[in-house]
Amino acid sequence: MIRRGPLVIAIVAGLLVGGLLLALVGGAKWFRSGPDAEAVASASLQSVREQARLTPFVARYVAVVTATQRRYGLSAQKTIIMPGTVRYDIDLAKLGDDDLAWDAAAKRLTVTLPPIELAGPEIDLGAVQEYSGGGVLMRLTDAEAALDTANRRAAQKSLLDQARGPVPMRMARDAARKAVARSFALPLGAAGIEATVVARFADEAGADDPSWLDRSRRMEDVLAEETAKQ
Repeated sequence: MIRRGPLVIAIVAGLLVGGLLLALVGGAKWFRSGPDAEAVASASLQSVREQARLTPFVARYVAVVTATQRRYGLSAQKTIIMPGTVRYDIDLAKLGDDDLAWDAAAKRLTVTLPPIELAGPEIDLGAVQEYSGGGVLMRLTDAEAALDTANRRAAQKSLLDQARGPVPMRMARDAARKAVARSFALPLGAAGIEATVVARFADEAGADDPSWLDRSRRMEDVLAEETAKQ
């Protein structure tokens, strides 16, 4: 009878040792090179996309409009004061791989954002105020209903016009840039990658306003700073 036990054990042991050496060599290379910034950014992109919509900014506006009706030599008018809230959203699901650009030499990740979308206005019905004049015409005709329709349509348009103004749009875009930049900078820092994240909109190509930047920080640096403060 041929005994093969020791030979089999020796072969298995050799394979295990060889596998361990390969794992150690691979691990050593990984620790020397560190995590891949593009891989971390890609994983962060998937996480950001799963949030679906981001609302970086919300603003409340007040519209004051007046409508007038003239019939049969009579006139009537109504004024409405209508407050409403408008949300400034970004559809994060529209972010794709082409919207990320990693500059290895500069250690900079650039994220191109989809445009701001306005949602609303949501009217605060309990705070709406109305003032009227010309009661005779309103009692004799449907002038009041026509005035109400015209006022509400004009008030909602006024709220959206205010929301699209340069100041609130700038504030909304600033808030969106900072929120998205932070969403990518934090995972990079946690992975030990020091990088600058630049978030910008497609119509801002080439802009380098520092307020659009967020710098990733390694976790050990953050912990060391907190320890020093204690």
